[in-house]
Amino acid sequence: MRPHRTTAPPPPSTEPSGQPHNATLIGSVQRAMRLLECVAGHEHGAPAKQLARETGLALPTAYHLLRTLVHEGYLRRDKGLFFLGEAAERLSSSGAQQKRRSTIADTLAHWRDALGVPVYYAVYRDGEIELLCVSDTPANPAVQEWADFRETGHAHAIGQCLLSQLDDDARRDHLDRYPVRSITPYTVRDNQTLLRRLERTGRMEPVIERQEYALGTVCAAIPITLGTTAATIAISLPVHQAERLMSATRQLQTEVGRLLGSLALSISI
Repeated sequence: MRPHRTTAPPPPSTEPSGQPHNATLIGSVQRAMRLLECVAGHEHGAPAKQLARETGLALPTAYHLLRTLVHEGYLRRDKGLFFLGEAAERLSSSGAQQKRRSTIADTLAHWRDALGVPVYYAVYRDGEIELLCVSDTPANPAVQEWADFRETGHAHAIGQCLLSQLDDDARRDHLDRYPVRSITPYTVRDNQTLLRRLERTGRMEPVIERQEYALGTVCAAIPITLGTTAATIAISLPVHQAERLMSATRQLQTEVGRLLGSLALSISI
């Protein structure tokens, strides 16, 4: 008969007896974060004694952490008051930028699903066309960038829409750097022809392009001018669905008008 075997007891806990799980977190980091949050709540700065009192920290501990945070650039001290430093402000700026990117990506995905087309978001910044966000699906793929998008603004609806929002000098400057060249048999042939077309484009009219950048594709771009920034929301369709282009563009214009405030916040994405 085999001897009776009892179940081995569990290994001893590495946490102090009776302490909650969060007691294992690094306490100094927690206290430093509390101080940062407290300082952020004082626009005009606060002295160490007040910060210690409001965070429930012992004054020597608060002083030690405040000095460390100043040394690392997360806080700055001026006349005995503590303020957020450049390092903390960079974190805040980065977080705000990520939030704006998320907002525009979610908005484009909503329009993509509502219209059943790929949706593009681009701006004209520092003399360059910047395609910032594209939302598509395997069933409705975006146009492949087979020729450099910045250099071929004359050939696609996005570029033409952005150029139409510039003044004549800015347009000519762009074309001096990126002159018109044939991309497909349907591409505009020279700078002057393109400039005349842009001059005839109404300020808030959508720009329609048919197979000028990519054979088999039609595109439409809606202008968005906010302050001094030229931007556009665009869509594309395969050429065999070209009859859908205008109705989808009108629907997109309605959607853009409804959410223009959100786009204004995200324009600097």
